[in-house]
Formats: sequence, C-alpha cells, structure tokens
Amino acid sequence: MDERPRTLLKTLVAQRHWRYGDFVGHFTRTAEKVIKKGTANPTISEAQFRRWTAGTIRTLPGPDACRVLEEMFGVSAAALFQAPPSPESPAPAFSLKDEIDMTARDASSEAGAAASASISDTTLDQLRDDVAVLARRYNTFSAFEVLQTARKLREEAEEHRDRTQVPVQQQDLLIIAGQACALLSAAAFDLGSLDGATRLARAAALYGETARFTPLRAFAGGALAYIAYFSGRPAEAAQIAQRAQMLSGLGEIAHRRLAAIEARAHGYRGDAAAAQQAVDASRREGRGETDDLHDGVAGEFGFTDERLAMSNASTCLLLGDGEQAEAAARTALELATNNPRALRSARVVGGAAADLAASRLLRDDLDGAGDALERLWAVPGEQRATGLLTRTARVRRALTDQRFRRTPLADEISDRLEHFSRLAAQHQLGARAGALAAMEG
Repeated sequence: MDERPRTLLKTLVAQRHWRYGDFVGHFTRTAEKVIKKGTANPTISEAQFRRWTAGTIRTLPGPDACRVLEEMFGVSAAALFQAPPSPESPAPAFSLKDEIDMTARDASSEAGAAASASISDTTLDQLRDDVAVLARRYNTFSAFEVLQTARKLREEAEEHRDRTQVPVQQQDLLIIAGQACALLSAAAFDLGSLDGATRLARAAALYGETARFTPLRAFAGGALAYIAYFSGRPAEAAQIAQRAQMLSGLGEIAHRRLAAIEARAHGYRGDAAAAQQAVDASRREGRGETDDLHDGVAGEFGFTDERLAMSNASTCLLLGDGEQAEAAARTALELATNNPRALRSARVVGGAAADLAASRLLRDDLDGAGDALERLWAVPGEQRATGLLTRTARVRRALTDQRFRRTPLADEISDRLEHFSRLAAQHQLGARAGALAAMEG
C-alpha cells in the first residue's frame, strides 16, 4: 500500500515533527507578521488542519491563509496542497538552517511582545520618587496642591499598570497608587472633607491589601481611625486603631502612630486608664523595627517626635490633665521649632502652640495662653487645616468660661482666633471647624 503523504504540506509538517498545537502556534505568529495590522488574522481549527494535511480540500484556502503558509514553508500555496514530489524528484529537504532562522524570528517576535507588555524601570523609579518627594514635603504644600499632585500621580500609576504584565511592576504600581491615595485622603481631611477622606483612605487600604503591603494598610487604618475620631465616633476609632496594630510587618513608628491615635479616642471617651495605657505604649522604646513606608518613605507617612508629643498633649487635654498636657505641648513646640526652617511644619508649630495655650487656660493662666499663641498667628492660611482649627476652636471655647468673661485680653484673643479660622483655606469648601471641633471640648 502507498503510505506516502497525500500533500506536500503533510510531508513538511511531518519532517518538523509538528502536531496541531505546534502548527497553529507557528501559523498564528507568522500571521501577526505578514497580515496587515487592523485586519483580522486567519485562524485554523484542528479539523481544518486535518483536512489540509489530508488533501481533502477542493479549493485553496483564502488569500491571507495562503500568504501565511507560503511564509512559513517557502513554497507556493498551490504546491503545498498537491501531492509531494515522487522519490525521483523529492520534496525540498528539511533545512536545519531554515528551522533555526525561523525559531530565531519567532523568539525575537515573542521577546518584543514581552517587552511591549512591561514599562521602563526608569519610569517606575521616577513615579516612586515623585510620591516620596510629595510625602516628605507635604507640610510645605497647601492641601490643594497636594490634592492636585497626588491625583495625577495615582492616575499615572494606573495608566502604567494597564501597560505592564510583569507581576513585580504590577505590585510596585499598586503600592505607588495606594500611597498617592493615602496622601489624597490626608489632603481631603485637611480641607475638611471627611467623607472624601474616608473613601480615599479605604481605597488606599484596598491597594495595600491587593499588593500585600501591610504598612500601607496600617497607615490607611490609622487615617480611618483618626477620621472616625473627628466624626464623633471614638469607640469605633479605638477599635480601628487596635486592629491596625495587629498587622504584621510594621515598624516602631507605625505602632507609635496607631497607639497615639488610639489614646486620643480613649481620651474623648473619658477612659483615663485606657488612654494612659495607649499614651505609654506610644512612648515606649521598641527594638528598632522599621518598614518601607513609615520609615522608608517617611514624611507624611512618618510620625515624628514632635507630632507624637502634640498628639499626646491633646489626649491629656481631653482628660483635663493640664500639667501633662502643658509638658507634652512644650516638648512638641521645642522639637518643631528646633528643626531647620525648610523642614519645620507650620501646622505642628501652630497646633502645639494652641495646645499649650489650652493647657495654660486650665491653670487660669490667661497671660501665658496669650504668649503661647504668638507662634500661632504666623501660620499661613493655606496651612490652617482641620487638625489645627479644632485646636484653636477648643481654645476659643475655653475663653468663654466664667473665669475669663469680660476680660479684655480674653476678648482680644477670641476675636483673633475667629479671624484666624475665617481666613483658613478649609472655609473655601464651606467646612465648619467649630462643628468638627465640638468633640474636643
């Protein structure tokens, strides 16, 4: 019986030891090279492959399929679907050189496709640096500037994430987008938009969860706890902060920040024992653990000694402990003012000054409160954010106490504080600092 292949195509496929999967892979890659872009590439089913090699077709395939086959085998389509030459006139011999050349072309094409599915490491490094610079210089920008810049950075990270299929780059871009979201949340909070800040903090937490980056989840958890506290939900704030502290992979600064936020929540609830325990935890020296966000990027993601002292001063004020509050506020003010001017945070200086004034009013020291506020008046309008305005509102309420009524100095300070709040950037959103600060009293 004559067992010779009925088509030259079958002979050439057999010489290459191709099965259907091998054939269709080469066919598809060749079609991508020879068929004009924008035109649908021909596809080959397994049944069609069997008919081609068996020689049971009556007419040649379509023009595009013929072009692909001719490119693959270097033989006309008509010859491919005819019987192979007789032994006296053999079919073109299998060429090792041609096979190597074709393999090289395929490898080059596939490598190019892989390269187009990634982004430059330089682009990734620049995005990472841009987010870090914004975090580290947060206090030198207005909240509006942070909002605009961080929004662009998040959009860029998402655009690049659509362009890469490299898992490591995908993870890095998720982290960058999440950090931008966290900064957006901070800016929204500073502008008095608590709803917007909440949504953005939750988005940052989700980015952190997707990227398996627990420091970002912890930072976002702290932001959500802080927002809950300012929204008059201190029990919820304490629970969120406690859950965030249970995450693994956090450094000492992350734990210190979360403990300070938890202390504020307990202070608002009047739980002096729990508040003091959290304050002690925030001051406790750890074993020097660090993480890539709170320590590596730092800036707004960090928690400096002056911010810790200022936060604890507010906790002590909530508990009515003027002595501890004054000591903590003085520490915060000294640390902040000792920083180089370029690194000095006007918000921290102003907040510590307001807390120092409030602590002195607890001791009936009106003149001392007036002296403390001298550092407050210089804070620019664009830096008068939510946290600072709540502190000044607390001082204004203290001045309405019977002890200070009809006192010219108390009236003067109260008027200046009202003017200070009226010129805050936050009021451009229509936020009401007094309402936000009600729970600080």
